[in-house]
Amino acid sequence: MDVDLTLRALPITEVATAARRAEDLGFDAVGVTESTGNPFLAAALAATATSRARIATGIALALPRTPMDVAYTAWDLQTLSEGRFALGLGSQVRAHVERRYGASFERPAARMREHTLALKAIFAAWETGEELRFEGEFWTHTLMPPNFRPQAQPHGAPPILLAAVRERMLEVVGEVADGLLGHAFQTVDVLREVTLPAVQRGLETAGRTRSDIEITAGIFVATNDEEWEAVRRRVAFYGSTPGYRHVLDHHGLETLFEALHARSRDGRWAEMPALIDDDVLGLFAVRGEDPAALAADIAGRLGGLADRVSLAGEHPDLLLWSRIAAALRDGAGTTAP
Repeated sequence: MDVDLTLRALPITEVATAARRAEDLGFDAVGVTESTGNPFLAAALAATATSRARIATGIALALPRTPMDVAYTAWDLQTLSEGRFALGLGSQVRAHVERRYGASFERPAARMREHTLALKAIFAAWETGEELRFEGEFWTHTLMPPNFRPQAQPHGAPPILLAAVRERMLEVVGEVADGLLGHAFQTVDVLREVTLPAVQRGLETAGRTRSDIEITAGIFVATNDEEWEAVRRRVAFYGSTPGYRHVLDHHGLETLFEALHARSRDGRWAEMPALIDDDVLGLFAVRGEDPAALAADIAGRLGGLADRVSLAGEHPDLLLWSRIAAALRDGAGTTAP
């Protein structure tokens, strides 16, 4: 199982050094987020600072950008990284798309589906030299003169990985994407009983199989008490959000969502972590100081279900996390529980 590390909300001046260190420690991929800056700029810095690890946006927002804009940027990053770039895209939520970016959030699943298909059409035109003709409901791309066509490259188009949480978007992933970027606020039961069946429905719609797609699962990791409490705060935040309530509902924790959501609406953020007991936290996170034991726990949860795992946490001990990654790559459990 490959192990990915995401650099979250780093100042742009620190990205290159952090990416180089992550690669040196043996992580298989380095992800950058669209949190406090442009993820494509961060990906370019990470690409030039590394030589082996995959570089991925995890995620870049698709809906505020046209497919052509994203295609040019992704093509350049694939060239710059010599074929190591993965284009991770997501829809975000209505408030951010409409109120922060000033873009339309209407029918997000349909838009993400069409955005992905448009990207693939653009990439195919660039790879083959054929005429570009994509006419969709939201975007149309029918002009690609020679002077505006990127140079051919030997690496091919980057894979398109979509972040998805709810079932309709998960079906879109199975239908048109090259991979799923799973969220860390997801239990193994939800992954097995909700996420993967929805992806499978999308695969069947498109006449594809499980081998046509890559599944990345996220999981929170805590190696000390401070990290455990930081994860508790993260779980409380996500648990208060309507878009993620189905995860708690799946475990019969509807009243927990209602209590968290009510406090978030009232601005009582400091009260929320206390509502997450250790049993609930253990649904989302692994805890311990022994890398081999942590790897076995992660593999016991995700082995046989996911192809890659993305470790999530606050202020991690990267040396310790790299030992977890090494144990996972060495095969610390490979079958589903």
